[in-house]
Amino acid sequence: MYACVSNTTSSARFEGLCARYRPDVFRFALWLARDGAIAEDVVQETFLRAWRAIDSLANPEAARSWLLAIARREHARLYERKRHTTVPLDDLIANEDPALASVPSEDSDIGAAISSLDTDYRKPLVLQVLMGYSTEEIARQMGLTRTAVLSRLYRARLKLRVALGTTDVADGTLAVRTIKATPQSCAA
Repeated sequence: MYACVSNTTSSARFEGLCARYRPDVFRFALWLARDGAIAEDVVQETFLRAWRAIDSLANPEAARSWLLAIARREHARLYERKRHTTVPLDDLIANEDPALASVPSEDSDIGAAISSLDTDYRKPLVLQVLMGYSTEEIARQMGLTRTAVLSRLYRARLKLRVALGTTDVADGTLAVRTIKATPQSCAA
C-alpha cells in the first residue's frame, strides 16, 4: 500500500515539474541546439531522466537548476554519441563550394558577442534573457545582491552594444544625430 502512495506522490510531483518548467527547459535546449527538433529530443530525454530520478530531488526550489543541468548533459550526450562527417577544406576550395562565401547571420554575431563576454557578465545575461530568471533568482544563484546583478546586466548589455557596433564609444554613449530644423522642413 505504501508503495502505491509513494508512486502516486512521485507522479503528481513529476507532473507539477513538467507543467511548470517545460517551457524553461525547452527554451534552454533550443538555445543550446539551435534546432527545434533537437531541442524537443533534449527535452524528452531530460524529463525521462528526471522521472527516473525524481526521488533524488530533495529541495523543490532547486528543481529548475536540476532540470537545466540534466538538459545540458543530455545535449552534450547527443554529440558524444554522434560522429559528424568532415569534409576536407581542399575539396571545398577545389569545387568552389558556395558555403565558403556564405555571410554569417546576425544570430551568429550575437552569439559570438555573448560568448566573448566575461563570465561575470555572460552568466547573468544568459540566465535572464535565455532562461527567464528574475534578478532575485540570479542573485540567489550567483551569491550576489540584486543591485550587483542589475549592474552586471547593464554592463553586459553595454558591452554587447559596443561589440555589435550599435554604440560609437567604448563607454557606451550612443551616437545621436541631431537634425536642425530649417524653415522649409517646418513648413512641410
